[in-house]
Amino acid sequence: MTEKSISVSMMCADIFSMRETLEALTKNKISYLHLDIMDGEFVPNFTLGTDYCRLMKEHSEIPLDIHLMIGNPEKKLSWFTFGENDIVSVHFESTNHPYLALQMIRERGAKAFLAINPGTSASVILPMLSVLDGVLVMTVNPGFAGQKLAESTLDKIAEVRMLAEQAGKKELLIEVDGNVSFENAVRMSRKGADIFVAGTSSVFRKDMTMDVAAKKLREAIETGSV
Repeated sequence: MTEKSISVSMMCADIFSMRETLEALTKNKISYLHLDIMDGEFVPNFTLGTDYCRLMKEHSEIPLDIHLMIGNPEKKLSWFTFGENDIVSVHFESTNHPYLALQMIRERGAKAFLAINPGTSASVILPMLSVLDGVLVMTVNPGFAGQKLAESTLDKIAEVRMLAEQAGKKELLIEVDGNVSFENAVRMSRKGADIFVAGTSSVFRKDMTMDVAAKKLREAIETGSV
């Protein structure tokens, strides 16, 4: 059974206390730093960027989880700093050449993930399985934090798991991104999710410390209860 992992959404972190935040994330054994890269065209928002990725790579030992919400990512992968143990996700909807983009990610030693929006069928992963390390199931529409869970995406998690296993790809990782609250994380975990992108609904909540929130989320995804 694959170990459940937490990937924290760094767009939710306070930029003015970043050093303390990174120390707290390391202390709490967070698996990945989730970096949302938005170009204002593929999604209606503009966040983070190439220098942010480079700095996170330089100042933290936690692997990066780079989520490219940008058009034609295969033309821009060379702009970003990543390598072994990192995850890079490209959206199926963002390019006519998703297979090529995934190949390019793998050639640099990172894990190649295909991100799919709530309205995209799980079956699109099938032609990509040979170059896929994982699937990022968007459980909200990409672009903004703080959205309500799209309930239909829970069944999509289970469908991705079923399709992968039927194709003999049992090792495929499933990541979920969007309204990963403690309660929703339980439901996502039960459907087969492996990696949970944590933001303002869990790890970066204002009503509890990160130590308490991270522990509560880890218990939720590992035990299936809160």
